[in-house]
Amino acid sequence: MSVGFTYWWQHLPERINPYLLEVGSFRISYYGLMYVVAFAVVYLLSLHRVRKKETKYSAEVVENYLVWAALGLIAGARLGYVVFYNFGYYLRRPLEIFLPFSFEGGFHFTGISGMSYHGGAIGVAVVSVLFCRKYRVSFLDFGDFLIPSIPLAYTFGRIGNFINGELFGRPTDLPWGMYFPDDPQGVLRHPSQLYEAFFEGIVLFALLWTLRNRRPFRGFHLSLYLIGYGTVRFLIEFVRQPDAQLGTVMGPFTMGQVLSTLMVALGCAVFALGKRSPL
Repeated sequence: MSVGFTYWWQHLPERINPYLLEVGSFRISYYGLMYVVAFAVVYLLSLHRVRKKETKYSAEVVENYLVWAALGLIAGARLGYVVFYNFGYYLRRPLEIFLPFSFEGGFHFTGISGMSYHGGAIGVAVVSVLFCRKYRVSFLDFGDFLIPSIPLAYTFGRIGNFINGELFGRPTDLPWGMYFPDDPQGVLRHPSQLYEAFFEGIVLFALLWTLRNRRPFRGFHLSLYLIGYGTVRFLIEFVRQPDAQLGTVMGPFTMGQVLSTLMVALGCAVFALGKRSPL
């Protein structure tokens, strides 16, 4: 890379305004917009499959489910962050779990800060079970239908993290490292959000979308997703900066790696059990 481009690239996060709209202390961030885009992507890809008659489910079922999934994702992601990453803080300030305000030193609008992917996944899983029971559809069948559309949504979520300048990586001397404005050390760091956007999003989506109509057993796509995401996330965590308030939790491993390991184990279990029950 040329010196000029390298400088521009490394300082790019410092030039990005993370807010779409600012009125006084009220702010709407691009990160929130990315949530909307992510759900739109899943909806449009799922609807494409419905129209191509690649599934027995109707557009109405997909639309109803995404409302449930949105609630499960937001609640699960927030509670997951509270429980997994900052339990002590919110135990002392329970009102801040879902209220976008801080009461320290007065009353301040802060927005909802802190979401956990693994918590969101648990939240979606819970509402998915409830949804499938209500509409009397197979959880594994419905999951296999939805899963190939989901990873691409992560690309936008991680881009939202990048625009926010959050969840950056560990220090590096590699030329594609970046300076992030909220880094108290002000050092060159891995743009781990972009690594995740590519591998958790684009690469995993390409794999699952290619295999979307190949299904040797129930739970096939669900198992590949759990194993694939968990593995990629586990590896990227080695270059992602651990949460300051938590650090590592099991020797050199982060909470994200612990949860991703459980995710891979669950995926292997679904795969093994599914192979015993071919279609």
